[in-house]
Amino acid sequence: MPESTPAVPKFRDRAELLDFLLEVAEATSSTLDLDALLAQLGEIIHEVIPWDLFAILLYSEERRGLRVRYSVGHPKHAMDRMVIPLEEGITGAAARSLQPVRVGDVRKDPRYIPSVDAVRSELAAPMIARNRLVGVIDLQATRPEAFTPEDESLLWLIATRAGASIENARLYRRVVRQNEVLRTLASLAQSFSSTLDLDALLNKIAQTVRELIGYDAFSILLLDEQRRILRPRFSLHGGRRVELGQVPLGRGITGAAVELKRPVLVRDTRTDPRYLETASGIRSEVAVPLMVPDRFLGVMDLESSEIGHFTEEHVRMLELLAPLIANSIENARLYEELTERERRLAEDLHAARDLQNTLLLRDPPLLDGLEIAARHRPAREISGDLYEFSRHRETEIIAFGDVSGKGAAAALYGTLVAGLMRTLAPRRPRPGTLMQSLNAALGERKVPATYVTLLLLFWRSRDRVFTMSNAGMLPPIFCRRGRILKKRVEGIPLGLLDDRVYDEVAFEAEPGDVILLYSDGIYDQQNPEGKEYGRRPLYSLLEKHWPAAPGEIAEAVIDDVDRFAGGAPRNDDQTLLVMKVR
Repeated sequence: MPESTPAVPKFRDRAELLDFLLEVAEATSSTLDLDALLAQLGEIIHEVIPWDLFAILLYSEERRGLRVRYSVGHPKHAMDRMVIPLEEGITGAAARSLQPVRVGDVRKDPRYIPSVDAVRSELAAPMIARNRLVGVIDLQATRPEAFTPEDESLLWLIATRAGASIENARLYRRVVRQNEVLRTLASLAQSFSSTLDLDALLNKIAQTVRELIGYDAFSILLLDEQRRILRPRFSLHGGRRVELGQVPLGRGITGAAVELKRPVLVRDTRTDPRYLETASGIRSEVAVPLMVPDRFLGVMDLESSEIGHFTEEHVRMLELLAPLIANSIENARLYEELTERERRLAEDLHAARDLQNTLLLRDPPLLDGLEIAARHRPAREISGDLYEFSRHRETEIIAFGDVSGKGAAAALYGTLVAGLMRTLAPRRPRPGTLMQSLNAALGERKVPATYVTLLLLFWRSRDRVFTMSNAGMLPPIFCRRGRILKKRVEGIPLGLLDDRVYDEVAFEAEPGDVILLYSDGIYDQQNPEGKEYGRRPLYSLLEKHWPAAPGEIAEAVIDDVDRFAGGAPRNDDQTLLVMKVR
């Protein structure tokens, strides 16, 4: 068991705290193995907040309580069975309030649930993802007042970052389990699991049950818990599909099977007051609940025109088939939902790509004194790279940036940056001051572990002068009559640290000068041997192709990168701007 030590200031400045939180985000997102993730989280927390007992409790909606999923120092036999309602314990209080709870002396707090007699203080912080409770991180120590307000704030920060990772790992675990169930079903009941089309699957189930038992009418009704009804999903009568009405819970033989949570066998429907007539001539019925591991799915119902047609042996056979049928139906339903979600997601991504091309990655405009060509290739459907052009009086403003990460989140952040720049640029006559204003605006809208690298070029065609400011972007490459000129300025990416000052560099251009701006997706492109493309090939290309038009230079760069990649995949967005002074 780790030894408790007095709490001390953990971080010397905001940058050190940010580095630690980035480390937490990287560590918690590096694995989808839930057990490994929880153990790793305990180790990370112990580095900055010493504890004697540690637990991570995950919230179960079905049980309406917290269950210990990982613990250190607690009695294992007690933890395995314990479910803590949200109305009980210090962890329950944190989960209920969605706020950290710190108790200096648990003996004076009636909410404390004892597990180890030596415990004297406790600190609990809830984990939240997608506005829903995921669980609680709980720290306990054997001395009073072991945890400080600083510890409480730090654990709260860690918990806010860990919640999404744990939820993703749980979802991944659930998918893995469903895949295992699907493989088992394939070996035990090939006829049921040979298709994930729900209607085709239900038809196969009906045919298989008829071959085993025989019936005159067959139905599968799925449970609608919200409306408390059984909704017919598939029904046959006399070998033909029919439409049946909904059955309220508690009514009919099917409703009784749900209430009793076991099969209901009726040998003569005329003697059972629960029977609801759905077709004429029915004399016997059997209803079997369909359950997946954690909930009711619905009911399988068989009817016959013969009195006593169904027997106890039939019931036992249906009970054996019911789990296979339920899991097959659930997997087919999940697949149906997933297919629909993927279709909607694909439509949304296509719309987002078109919108991004309109807002951020459109064709460059005509600028005084410059010819410009742009090329862009996203690693995914939409990109985190951006370039933006605007004008203020006699100054053309060219922005070229790259948001951390990829995909939709990076594209949204890039849109935010572009919108802020359009708003702020008219009141900021120099790139350094515009960069400072953008950094301040993004600081007010801080997104954890998200930032943007950005290069600003202010161009005055009358004087042929570029003024440049940089926030972590790769420096541009300048080429004059086949000779590479070294022009660079550096700065911290935007959105990371407050109160940054950004330097400027000004230089005079000459007709024929070529300026190449490129994202790290170009620089970092690897070949099949794992070697990076780098900057040197770009120098060589400009030295050779500088007399050509910007579009031809851009195509030469893209062709050379693809030739170097040799079929290796793009792991990052690739964007470049080629500008030539008229």
